[in-house]
Amino acid sequence: MLTDDVGAGQDQKADRDWTISWRVRRILLIAAGVLAAAGLLYGIDLALSAGDLPRGVVIAGVDVGGLSRADAERALREVVEPRLGAPATVLAADVDATVDPADGAVTVDWPATLDRAGSQPVNPLARLTSLFTHRPVGLVAHGNDPAIRARLETLRARVDRAPLEGTVRFYGTTVVPIEPLAGRRLDADAATGIVVAEWGTGQPIHLPVTELPAQSTVDGVRAALERIARPAISSPVTVRGEGREAALTPEAIAGALTFVPADGGGLAARLDKQKLVDALGPALAATERAGTDARIVIEGDAPVVKPSVDGRRVDWDGLAGQLPEVLARTDNRVLAAPYRVEPPAMTTEAAGRLGVKEIIGEFTTRGFARDSGVNIKVVAEKVQGALVMPGETFSLNGFTGPRGPEQGYIEAGVIEDGVPARAVGGGISQFATTLYNAAYFAAMTDVEHKEHSFYISRYPPAREATVFQNPDGSSVLDLKFRNDAPTAAVIQTIWTPETITIRLWGTKHQTVESITGPRTGFVSPPSRRPAPGEPCVPSRGSSGFTTSDTRVIRDLAGNEISRTTRTVVYNPSPRIICAGG
Repeated sequence: MLTDDVGAGQDQKADRDWTISWRVRRILLIAAGVLAAAGLLYGIDLALSAGDLPRGVVIAGVDVGGLSRADAERALREVVEPRLGAPATVLAADVDATVDPADGAVTVDWPATLDRAGSQPVNPLARLTSLFTHRPVGLVAHGNDPAIRARLETLRARVDRAPLEGTVRFYGTTVVPIEPLAGRRLDADAATGIVVAEWGTGQPIHLPVTELPAQSTVDGVRAALERIARPAISSPVTVRGEGREAALTPEAIAGALTFVPADGGGLAARLDKQKLVDALGPALAATERAGTDARIVIEGDAPVVKPSVDGRRVDWDGLAGQLPEVLARTDNRVLAAPYRVEPPAMTTEAAGRLGVKEIIGEFTTRGFARDSGVNIKVVAEKVQGALVMPGETFSLNGFTGPRGPEQGYIEAGVIEDGVPARAVGGGISQFATTLYNAAYFAAMTDVEHKEHSFYISRYPPAREATVFQNPDGSSVLDLKFRNDAPTAAVIQTIWTPETITIRLWGTKHQTVESITGPRTGFVSPPSRRPAPGEPCVPSRGSSGFTTSDTRVIRDLAGNEISRTTRTVVYNPSPRIICAGG
């Protein structure tokens, strides 16, 4: 019994093994059949599509997959070439425009485009997936790149914009936050290539636009609003000067306070210094002290240096720098005004080094009328103490400015066209002649001067000067001389009712000799009768003549440095014959 059971079990096991083996063989046979069929189909597909473009290839929106190269090119030309002859629409952010085909001149390299599509894939999986997918391929195109780029450059005015920085603004005492706005810039170089490549698609072409972020951020603006702007105008700020206080009102603070971008996206407060001066200056002016330049005056026939005095001014830069800390507080809004020392333009020490120690040139003229003397006195007081620095040019008209009634000048005698007349400021030419001669003997360099047209006997011939201004004070004839010495010169004027003396003080470096030439070429005075009713002052007139002056300059050892001759022609002064004369 036991033996039979073992045998039966062995038979059953053998049956099961056979069954399994048959099933495996069957599966393998089926698989082999499928593979054989797939291989056959693959071979047939490969053979039938040899030389055609891969399935699924789309060029410029045209499905050319599976077509021969010739058919594909034909299909593409039919669709693409009309597009190349039409304007292209381009889009840059929110700006649209067109590019004319005459400017673009785009053409397609068809062989290169089809080469880009590639050849039939050998990979079975790739061939299988190509039945259900599309692969876009771009055109290989060429165009007039400079013309296209030039057209795209014209879009910048509409596309490009700088970033708008965030800030905080005041409208009166109302605070308004302004959020930042990014800028943008058209990438014309990259856009040119994109236009050429995509023109044939017939679709709007999106151009590359670069975003330009603002330095400030929304959070930075909000922080400035809450931490600085609102506290700043919460109440007035008291500025304490030395002995006086000034109030900076919320309105004044709002008018002076602005914000600029800072590192980290925030905003930095800036204060307009001039607006602070306008708001606080009047109240603090009494706490300031003006400085005084050192002066060289002549006392007792000797030059004396009057000391300089330092000024004291509110340090507005320092005040503007300290104020933001106070503005950020809502209490204890008090600030002590800082002050700075303001040195004078000419210090005592500098004046002492100018070398003003002795008379280097002097001249006196005399014989003027009382009214002319008034004008000479006024101009003498104006010029008294004038400092002429080394290398500086002194201008009499420039130094005095207008010489009219407002400046204290009166009407006095003048010579006009050889005839005695009257004008405001008459007599100033006598001062000019005196100053010219003092500068002459001080070895100053003659820059500009003009002699009288008619000789005046109280002046040295060929060594005198006249000056003249328009009614508005602009210069017509001026007296100018330059100080070419290494030391400064100070002008001293000494007026008396009969004389005017001018001295130039400095350091004597040279001596001057004047040689007057002979008078030649005399011209008799013409006669002149004024018109009826015209004022007439009889005059005998005077002859005209030609003469000269030679200036010889020597150093202190007596060596001649220069010799300059000036020739002057004086016109004859007419003989005035009045009615009945």
